[in-house]
Amino acid sequence: MPKSLLEQLPEIVAKGRQQAEKILESIESRHRVQLQTREIVLPAKDAAAHDWITSQQRQAQRTSVSPLPQAGEGPEERENAQTPWANRLIYGDNLLAMAALLAGDDTTPSLRGKVDLIYIDPPYDSKADYRTKVTLPGVELEQKPTVIEQHAYSDTWCDGTASYLAMITPRLILMRELLADTGSIYVHLDWHVGHYVKLAMDEVFGKSNFHNEIIYCYSGGGVPTNEMPRKHDTIFWYSKGQTWTFNTQYRPYSEGTLQRGRTAVKGPDAELRSEGTPINDWWPDVKKITSPTDPEKLYYDTQKSEELLSRIIKMGSCEGNLVLDVFGGSGTTAAVAEKLGRRWITSDLGKPACMIMRKRLIDQDAKPFLYQAIGDYQVEAARATLGRDFRIGDLSQIVLSLYGALPLSPEDSPQRNLGHVTAGGSKTLVLADSPNKLTGTATLKKAIAQRDTLLGGWDRVVVLGWNFEPSIGETITALNDERLEVLVIPPDLMDRLKKKGGLEKLRGSVRFSSLQYLTIHPVTRTPSPPAPPPLAGEGSAAEETLTVKLRNYVLLSPEAINLDEANRAKLQAIANAEPLALIEYWAVDPDYDGQVFRSVWQDYRGNTANDGDPLRVVTQAVLTVPAKPGARRVCVRVVDVFGFEAEVVTAVAAA
Repeated sequence: MPKSLLEQLPEIVAKGRQQAEKILESIESRHRVQLQTREIVLPAKDAAAHDWITSQQRQAQRTSVSPLPQAGEGPEERENAQTPWANRLIYGDNLLAMAALLAGDDTTPSLRGKVDLIYIDPPYDSKADYRTKVTLPGVELEQKPTVIEQHAYSDTWCDGTASYLAMITPRLILMRELLADTGSIYVHLDWHVGHYVKLAMDEVFGKSNFHNEIIYCYSGGGVPTNEMPRKHDTIFWYSKGQTWTFNTQYRPYSEGTLQRGRTAVKGPDAELRSEGTPINDWWPDVKKITSPTDPEKLYYDTQKSEELLSRIIKMGSCEGNLVLDVFGGSGTTAAVAEKLGRRWITSDLGKPACMIMRKRLIDQDAKPFLYQAIGDYQVEAARATLGRDFRIGDLSQIVLSLYGALPLSPEDSPQRNLGHVTAGGSKTLVLADSPNKLTGTATLKKAIAQRDTLLGGWDRVVVLGWNFEPSIGETITALNDERLEVLVIPPDLMDRLKKKGGLEKLRGSVRFSSLQYLTIHPVTRTPSPPAPPPLAGEGSAAEETLTVKLRNYVLLSPEAINLDEANRAKLQAIANAEPLALIEYWAVDPDYDGQVFRSVWQDYRGNTANDGDPLRVVTQAVLTVPAKPGARRVCVRVVDVFGFEAEVVTAVAAA
């Protein structure tokens, strides 16, 4: 007889510990997951942004490794820290994101034991099929979840609830490693898996460290005919140790209590408190976002209200503390932590979620923050389709087969990622890159070298990639190699493979599309008018004006986006008629160093301050920047409505 889920739980927790221990061992042996800083986002459009960059650069020159502020440090201690703290938005698998935070790197020491408060709102194993609505001029598209987003927001794990627990357990273990000794974790769930996760948390954090089962109540929605409406979520609160941060929160007294003038409690505290009555673990008074006219509403299915997160963050942390949310979603945790003067780190595996968070933080004039990435991951989808013992080489073999390439022998392709196509007397080498990385310069140069040397050489090489560095278009242009072709593997490939029922049924229907790319008009650079004479004791710096104008944006083939036929046709019509309407966000770095993008100017759909149009970005940016001699290296980066990125870099001569 198959084991019940309760009987499987000890084994699931044990395997979760083994998985987490392997990650921790790899950290100790310095086989570390690295976070790549893709962008420094500077929401402020004034000189403070430039001052922040200058300060960071100076601090980096003084020391290669500087200690981070410790848990509980206040503003004064943080001001005296050698390296200024930067909040982080991380795109990628949160298991690997936490591994990177635990490992640290050459510039940021490990955050083990440094996080004061963790709040997570993970998927609930609800079988929900969340879809993303994309509103474009004159049309609304409904994008089906990609495999990545299904893994992040729906139940796509291969063994149902048991697999859900296998997913969440090692993550809880790594969260405990990140928590400070006085830190707490709040886990937001509902009836689907809450009781099972509670048992797992008892094992990870200890029963004695459980404090409250908070009931978050709400109303609205329909009324079923044969059962009671389900109108609450559950939030489990655990501490890491025997002491913890707790700041009592209050709510207004009821009218009846105010009329009586005294509480029902006898003793010295019987008089009414000026703050109100202390809250208990039953929260019927906290806002839930339901109305389409709610100013907070971001049309993100699992969005939680700022009032809820404000209560938790105030209760479980102090000003200057570090707050972590690794299921970031719509970004409520980061947004509220920013407003309450806490430091924060958030991450998500969905590109739409990261786009929403980035826009939200820019819109509220957040302090400069880092946008980092560890790549896109189709691994869970492959595991669900191919079984738990699949290897990346298995996935590469499937990709090569669907492209029509025959695999090379294991001796010539140890990673099983190389194949070949022979047609019309021409020999083509085909490389299927890993889903665990961003395809970029290193991969393309290696592919070219293999084309020229492997087995006597080949006429052409085709690189098939899942995810790409934003500068991939510039890299291809710089290589200027007519015998190199770079194509995109459909992001929903594993989903389609599973639905079709096998490789043979899918063969012939998969299209490997070309990359998206951006073009701009020539950037103009002119000296700014002379500034008024400075006041006594003040200096003045010369400035100049850069004018950047978008020319065209070419989207990935609509075949590469998870749309049905009707929505795909609508998208193609918009792409043909008004391609710049597909841009969700764009930013400019006037002095790009080739490594980290620093967005000192940005615009995004929904920002009506510049042009009053909520469905389009402005197509021209005018920046006033400190003057500098010689050429400037200007980088323009765009993100489209589906989360794909592209950038262009241009050298602008002095005026």
